[in-house]
Amino acid sequence: MSRRQAREIALQALYQLEINCAESAEQEEMYENLALDTAFQEAEAKVSQATREFARSLVEGTRAHISEIDACIEEASRDWKLTRMATVDRNIARIAVYEMKFAEPALTPNIAINEAVELSKKYGSDESARFINGILGAMVK
Repeated sequence: MSRRQAREIALQALYQLEINCAESAEQEEMYENLALDTAFQEAEAKVSQATREFARSLVEGTRAHISEIDACIEEASRDWKLTRMATVDRNIARIAVYEMKFAEPALTPNIAINEAVELSKKYGSDESARFINGILGAMVK
């Protein structure tokens, strides 16, 4: 299983879910499944069942704890409101916070931060890696 590939898939699904919000609670599961299926299809390499399950757990866990995660990010980001952050950066940070604080077993902060920084280098802007590292680092202190 490639955990990095699962994180990339989860990021793509969370991004899609944020851009295309479900209009009702009944649509939530359908939208989530559609976002994950689309991300699985877009993956460059074959996606193993274990990778699929891990990506799904990241998306479901992040969404289940979204309000607590967002509060942690806002507290650590001081001068940046969550709504002002780039959508990609916001969702990378959300995945990392979920893995550090809510996942079972929790991922150690240095690994979660490193994985988030690597994702931001690939999917974010030129400043994303420093921004993500700063927010997550402040959260851990």
